[in-house]
Formats: sequence, structure tokens, C-alpha cells
Amino acid sequence: MVGKPEIVVRTENGRRLEPLESLIIDCPETFIGIVMESLGTRRGELKKMVNHNSGRVRMEFSIPSRGLIGLRGQLMTDTRGTALIHSILEGWTEYSGDMAMRLTGALVCDRTGTSVAYAIWGIQERGEMFVGPGIEVYEGMIVGENAREDDMNVNITKEKKQTNMRSSSADEAIRIIPPRDMTLEKAIEFIADDEYVEVTPKSIRLRKKVLDAKKRPKRWQEIRASAETAS
Repeated sequence: MVGKPEIVVRTENGRRLEPLESLIIDCPETFIGIVMESLGTRRGELKKMVNHNSGRVRMEFSIPSRGLIGLRGQLMTDTRGTALIHSILEGWTEYSGDMAMRLTGALVCDRTGTSVAYAIWGIQERGEMFVGPGIEVYEGMIVGENAREDDMNVNITKEKKQTNMRSSSADEAIRIIPPRDMTLEKAIEFIADDEYVEVTPKSIRLRKKVLDAKKRPKRWQEIRASAETAS
């Protein structure tokens, strides 16, 4: 099980330090705003920006090493694959505080079984799926990202009821949106404090720390209370 990594060290006097990176991003000037926004949520601080009036800009940031987790993939998506990204260890700095929390919830499986195309078809309008049909799932496993901020328990094993009646829509093909490919880096970046990444030789899965849905809300409240106390 892998939780959210915290790349920090404590000195003898109890002060918390973390590695600091010098990050250079070269991208078209039309993406300045979204790059600045992405780096801001990761505690990035703009040190220098150069515009040679060529249509591209070069920005230099100082950012905690933990802020780089998942950043490359995000920036490549945000800039439509046009960004050039390079980082190098700059030194050490005092702990700069927690990163921004994920603003979306999770789609969480509510039972053990095998994922079914019909069930996925009904759930995918709620958010983005992480699994396709024919996948072994269990209660507490995260099978997608909810478009809303709350977690949602879903039955991804639900089969379509068989009837003798036929309708004009009965023969329509079920269209499944391809699931998001969750690499280890993407998975670690995605998880919240109450979630784990489960790594096996054959797969990478995401799950809630508390699998039982009946116990999970209380656990989440405890985590939030702990985070507020620490901040």
C-alpha cells in the first residue's frame, strides 16, 4: 500500500525541511495563465519569466520536490503537449505547508464482483472511470473520479435485467468511454489522505483506507479534523 508521499525531513530542533527544485518551463505564451495556476496549487513560486516575442515564454519556478509528483503529465495535458519541462535540485527550504486538496470526490465500488459494461455505461456520466469491463473489484476500491466533490458509492457489477420485451433502444450498442490509464505517478498524485494506492505485479489499484462504507464517513471526519489541527 502506498499513501500520499511527504518528502520532508526534520532537523534536530524539530524544524521541517523539504527538497526544493528549480523548475524551468518553456511553453507557448497562450498557456501562461494555466501554467501559473497549476504551479500555484503546488506551492510553486515564479522567480523569472522571459518572453523573446517569439510566441513562447520561459518561466523559472522554485517548487518543493513533492509538488512535482504528477506535474509533468498535467502540464502536458494543459499545454496540449507543447511544454518543455526541466527540473534540478536547488537546495532545501522550510516546509511550505500542505498542497491544495483534490476538489473532486471518488467513485467507490460498494461490493465485490466483476465490473460490467452495462454498469459502467450507467456510471460514466457521473465522472471519469479508472476501470473497464471484466475487472475484479471489491468494496472500497476506487473505480473512478466523481465530477462532484463528494465520494459516491456505486455498483459497477450490476447486470442488465433480461426481459422478453424488445424496444427500439434495446439493440443500441452500449458505448463505453475508455478508462483513464492510471500510472503509479498519476495514482499517487490523485489520492487524498483517506486513500491508498495498491500496487501488485499485475495492476495498480486505488482504494479507500477504510473499505467498509458504513465506517468510512467517520474515518473521513477524523482525517479532516487531524489535518485542520496540524495546519
